[in-house]
Amino acid sequence: MDRLKLVLLGPPGVGKGTQAALLSEKFGIPKIATGDILRNEIAGDSPLGKIARQTIGQGKLVSDDIVIEIIKDRLKNKDCERGFILDGFPRTVVQADALSHITDIDSVVSMDVDHPEIIHRLEGRRTCSRCQKMCHLEFHPPKKEGMCDDCGGALFQRKDDHRETIEKRLLEYDRMTKPLLKYYEDRKKLFPVNGMGSMQEVFSKILSVLGFSG
Repeated sequence: MDRLKLVLLGPPGVGKGTQAALLSEKFGIPKIATGDILRNEIAGDSPLGKIARQTIGQGKLVSDDIVIEIIKDRLKNKDCERGFILDGFPRTVVQADALSHITDIDSVVSMDVDHPEIIHRLEGRRTCSRCQKMCHLEFHPPKKEGMCDDCGGALFQRKDDHRETIEKRLLEYDRMTKPLLKYYEDRKKLFPVNGMGSMQEVFSKILSVLGFSG
């Protein structure tokens, strides 16, 4: 493989981050997640982080202009020369149009899981207050209740993992992001994948639709 420029689409909680990490390791290209970048800004209490904290806390998406600039700057880095995996961008047709002027995209994988399952996945997440590592009360529970396995920090449930916020985020996704499916389908770049199944099963599905073996 000389190059792979890939976009992963899907609602929050569908497993994009996990699959992006697996693809990054397999192909040796960076996983670029706008969520990770924004969380770093929030943790650093930067001007962007303050705006993002308020917006995300309301269950809304950060503005196109801010996210587009973040991605544009990130794709200039040397580690993107052989490709990249975009996780969480683009979210809107406006962002997709902007991305097409920054770089070309080879393939777009759209992951889908029923909303009740997504709510179940996200409600069970807990985040370490010290190192920010995540765990899940059911799928990957901490060894000691309420305590991070890595650093011993206290675990908490982020506001955007509360049911009310999750439901708002899913509605926002349906309203703003689903038109992207038609956008990329019209350009013959869309590859739908059922996101149900084990981590490895879903990974194999993604590799298969992209024409790669496991």
